[in-house]
Amino acid sequence: MAEDVKPTRKNLMEIEDRIDLSERGHDTLEQKRDGLIMEFMDILDQAQDVREDVEQNYEDAQQTINMARAMEGDVAVRGAAAALKEHPEITVRSNNIMGVVVPQIEASRVSKSLDQRGYGVIGTSSRIDEAAEAYEDLLETIVLAAEVETAMKKLLDEIESTKRRVNALEFTVLPDLYESQDYIEQKLEEQEREEIFRMKKVKDKKEEEERAKAESESESEAAADAGTAD
Repeated sequence: MAEDVKPTRKNLMEIEDRIDLSERGHDTLEQKRDGLIMEFMDILDQAQDVREDVEQNYEDAQQTINMARAMEGDVAVRGAAAALKEHPEITVRSNNIMGVVVPQIEASRVSKSLDQRGYGVIGTSSRIDEAAEAYEDLLETIVLAAEVETAMKKLLDEIESTKRRVNALEFTVLPDLYESQDYIEQKLEEQEREEIFRMKKVKDKKEEEERAKAESESESEAAADAGTAD
């Protein structure tokens, strides 16, 4: 409440400093919010493309694995999958987007040549090779989707947090400070008018006393002159 602030010039200066700081903070947060939204929209477009790729690659992988099972049998497909010796590795690094730390995920040893998949070329058909390649593509797309979706969520959380801070400054902190500033300025003006009025009264009283003193002295002099004349 503005009335809780003591109306002094020191407090007025402190509030003016807080207003200046809050206004600059509000502008900075607005710029950050707008920048984050632009980054989010870019990632959102990428995320939509990646989601479509995941869905398409998943359908392709399912079709190729079903075809391989139909042609080679489930035992042969499982055996080819179990022959894999070098499994994919995931490396997670950090990337900074306008102060927001997001993951940068990299996958290695995902796509493999025929001799790296572990199963023998002889005794397996191209159906198994196609299924393996389709699932390698799917895995790479899933890793990219994980990176994009996580970055998008972190950016969205930061946008919401920044918006709350902007709104708090715009609709609560600054209006309260402006109200306190107006209250103190009004009270100081009232005090100044009262002081001017008081000083005027003191001056008038002093002048009145001086006139009365002068009149008294004049009367005394006149009486003295009259006595001397007699």
